Amino acid sequence: MYSSDRRKFLGYLAASLATPFIITACGGGAASAPSVQARRLVNNQTLNRNSAAVFDLSIASGDPTPSGVILWTHIAYAAYRPLQALIFQVASDEIFSDDSLVLEGEVPPAEISLLSDLTVHIDLNGLLPESNQRYFYRFIYDNTVSRTGRCKTTPADDASIDKIKFAQITCQDYGNGYYNALSHIAEDDSIDFVIHLGDFIYETASHLDEEDILFENRRIELPSGALTAMDLGDYRSLYRLYRSDPQLQKAMENHTWIITTDDHETSDDCYWDYDRDTLGAPTHPFSTDPDYANSAELLTRLKLDSQQAWYEYVPVRATLNLNATHPHQALTLYRKFRFGGLVELLMTDTRSYRSPHPCGEEALFERYLPLCDVAQPGQTLYGQHQREWVVNSLSASACQWKVLGNQTFMGRLGVYLQEEKKQVLQVDAWDGYEAERNWLMAQIKAQNIDNFVVLTGDLHSTIASYIRDDYNNQPTSEENPPLGVEFMTPAITSASLGEAVLKNNPDVVKEALFKGLGYLLVKASNIHIRYFDSTNHGYSTVEFTPNYCE
Repeated sequence: MYSSDRRKFLGYLAASLATPFIITACGGGAASAPSVQARRLVNNQTLNRNSAAVFDLSIASGDPTPSGVILWTHIAYAAYRPLQALIFQVASDEIFSDDSLVLEGEVPPAEISLLSDLTVHIDLNGLLPESNQRYFYRFIYDNTVSRTGRCKTTPADDASIDKIKFAQITCQDYGNGYYNALSHIAEDDSIDFVIHLGDFIYETASHLDEEDILFENRRIELPSGALTAMDLGDYRSLYRLYRSDPQLQKAMENHTWIITTDDHETSDDCYWDYDRDTLGAPTHPFSTDPDYANSAELLTRLKLDSQQAWYEYVPVRATLNLNATHPHQALTLYRKFRFGGLVELLMTDTRSYRSPHPCGEEALFERYLPLCDVAQPGQTLYGQHQREWVVNSLSASACQWKVLGNQTFMGRLGVYLQEEKKQVLQVDAWDGYEAERNWLMAQIKAQNIDNFVVLTGDLHSTIASYIRDDYNNQPTSEENPPLGVEFMTPAITSASLGEAVLKNNPDVVKEALFKGLGYLLVKASNIHIRYFDSTNHGYSTVEFTPNYCE
């Protein structure tokens, strides 16, 4: 319990980690009488309810702990007042009465700045009294109250829990459709937390060709006028657009999210060019347009800008170093979460440290349907420090289920183009980093890491697959059991493989044939894959209990 003795506690945190704030009142948990100070910062009866005029992108929570979450909001430019403080409240019910108020605090005006694009992160870790508990929260700015959100703390590390359920989502291309799936997530009270596996935004604007614009009211234009994000202003504009969607807002209001990145938060199929010590972005104009001369300086700046915008616009507990000139020193994304003794979740970052694609950076026959030997030593998705962190965390975990939040397909995805020769389809996933995959699997096998589950996004498909230590030789037997399972979630809106194939052939018969033959072809070439669907959109849920996950 947190008593009123802490009323004047200064909750100042490192400015690069979260927005500094002052706690003005703390209450007790449900098991004891609240002890909130009589003085309150707001009067419920006089609040203005026109929340969208001030909190234009609504509110969100993320990165839960047993005693806190990150609270997030954005102040609309037109509503910004340089001398106005921001108030936040956390309560045990939606009324926010004195009896239900758990925590109240104030962000000083100086900490709400255009330097962070008027975004605010408030880290409540250590301040919420009960673990495994849902709370309600809201913000007040200039006497206008935000919509009410729900957040949830994780179970205590040593807690014994019966089950936990995650929504698993990825790839929400704004211009390719509507976020109906997110409305379902918002309304599902059985979901404990939402895991987002990357591609929160796409870096591209709508094409000038009107035929390529699927939905006129979801047209995307960038401040730079370019077709691809070129700087911090472009990335920020994209996040503001995506976060303006009411269905995404509702899903982020109602659940606490755990988010990582993939490539499109920066640039398609990006990696780290270790030879030049800069971002590799094979499809970005900085790499492809001769006017930019493949400038290492511009590419490094692009990565820094994309990191800053991502940090500003998602509810994440991370340290952003704005003084850093190297992206690897600016932001570290990989982190872990524990849900009692049942689940340990490692959220990984397979973009910031990955080496170039093994066969070159052209599309056909290099990144896709590669012709070279993809099992090259030295290829890495994790980088040395993250690789060691993953293995050490898995081996040290006392939880029943060890779970990786992973971006690209960890299993083999190939097809027999000739009778005895299997062709890897693409090397932007783990198939392009086979040596590191084999090393990781060998560590899992040698250390007897059991109940290993990988949650994956990226491919705009639904896949259920066994994880093998050797995809070149994988007989299923008691002597060589799978090391774990992998569940890939489909895209929220991004174009599926089926859409790409059938784009110019919207024939019902052809669609049915593609569904049937595609599934059979994938299974015949990849016996570890037990389910495959690349025609539908949506999200997945995964539930863990002491006896099973499904």
